[in-house]
Amino acid sequence: MAADQGAGFETCRKRTRRDELLDTINTIVPWTELCAVIEPYYPKHGNGRPPMGWERMLRIHFVQHGFNLANFACKEALYDSTSLRRFVGIDLEMH
Repeated sequence: MAADQGAGFETCRKRTRRDELLDTINTIVPWTELCAVIEPYYPKHGNGRPPMGWERMLRIHFVQHGFNLANFACKEALYDSTSLRRFVGIDLEMH
């Protein structure tokens, strides 16, 4: 029941300036081209822990530097902000 209430809030919530900024960034940044430049240098799956997708890492980098956040503060902001999670592509409901 609580999850239903949270989903209802998300559909009715007011768009914030942060939402608008992230939408603008999403529109003007050539993600496909940037990812194509990064891909050859990004770690590949191997014996260790699988690397996070390079587009997600690039988006986290934009969030961290755009909002002037340290590593821990960026992690906390991603847990706290629906708009940041949506921009980065993180779904906390996935298990």
